Amino acid sequence: MACRPQAAPISGARFVAGIGLSWRMHTYLDFEKPVAELEGKVEELKQLSADGSGVSVENEIARLEDKAAELVRDIYSKLTPWQKAQVARHPNRPHFLDYARGLIEDFTPLAGDRAFGEDAAIMGGLGRFKGETVMVIGHEKGSDTTTRVKHNFGMAKPEGYRKAVRLMDMAENFSIPVITLVDTAGAYPGVASEERGVAEAIARSTDRSLSLGVPMVSVIIGEGGSGGAIGIAAADKVLMLEHSIYTVISPEGCASILWRDSSKAQEAAAALKITAQDLLSLGVIDEIVPEPVGGAHRDPRTAVKQAGECLAKQLSDLRGLAPKALRAQRQEKYLAIGRNGLA
Repeated sequence: MACRPQAAPISGARFVAGIGLSWRMHTYLDFEKPVAELEGKVEELKQLSADGSGVSVENEIARLEDKAAELVRDIYSKLTPWQKAQVARHPNRPHFLDYARGLIEDFTPLAGDRAFGEDAAIMGGLGRFKGETVMVIGHEKGSDTTTRVKHNFGMAKPEGYRKAVRLMDMAENFSIPVITLVDTAGAYPGVASEERGVAEAIARSTDRSLSLGVPMVSVIIGEGGSGGAIGIAAADKVLMLEHSIYTVISPEGCASILWRDSSKAQEAAAALKITAQDLLSLGVIDEIVPEPVGGAHRDPRTAVKQAGECLAKQLSDLRGLAPKALRAQRQEKYLAIGRNGLA
């Protein structure tokens, strides 16, 4: 099942507009090199035209732009699992704060776990989505060197998951639906994180997600890695962006364990069934959110808008269900995944 995709233009520019006021340098992936060459030529011709040389290059620019757009469509129509992993990790992909700015009105961040401290890798707070008060929780990776360090690249410590539990408790106390946005390589595996009980914190966060008496919808917006992802993704409905990934271990980690060779990540990615398309067929997720042609990083605004429309539909379907019915439905959902796996 997937939301109906919206037509969106393919940008040939080297810069991609962010949701906020900043502009992000466009980064081409290895398999996008032919596109990079064409779009580079387009930029050169545009510069030549802007310099007032008197040479008419408009027709050639239009031809190259059409060719680049067609090439992007062709490449993204047949991405391998490993290529999807690269797209899911793209630095220009919209992150939690982009979705909060684009979808949530009057978003008010809430900080701290009331036990140890604040963890900026998991953010959360109250706001209005389509006129309805919601609690939004998610991983934030950061968009430049400074913010990536601040948010620890989206890799949360125990206090991040304990904050998530605190916010879920608050949401249930006030009968507020919960939206979670998942984008992490995994929980932070450092010594201090382990000393403070990161595994226990993830388990409690997962348990709290499963026991909530209010609707909860989760969206994998980029990388959904290991327990660090499922700690806030055990929802009534789980959505994935078209080119995101959701996996028990990274392809590189899997390759290192199975073959003692991280260069076999491509084979591991295919074997792990990490793509949205694979996981929908296995019943692990409920819906695929189409991305703009060329990935969410090429048109963040459209990607955020499309995710919002799918979220609204899922929340609408859950609205009105009693707490007991929500818990029973959620329990059956995850038990069914286990049964399918044994079949």
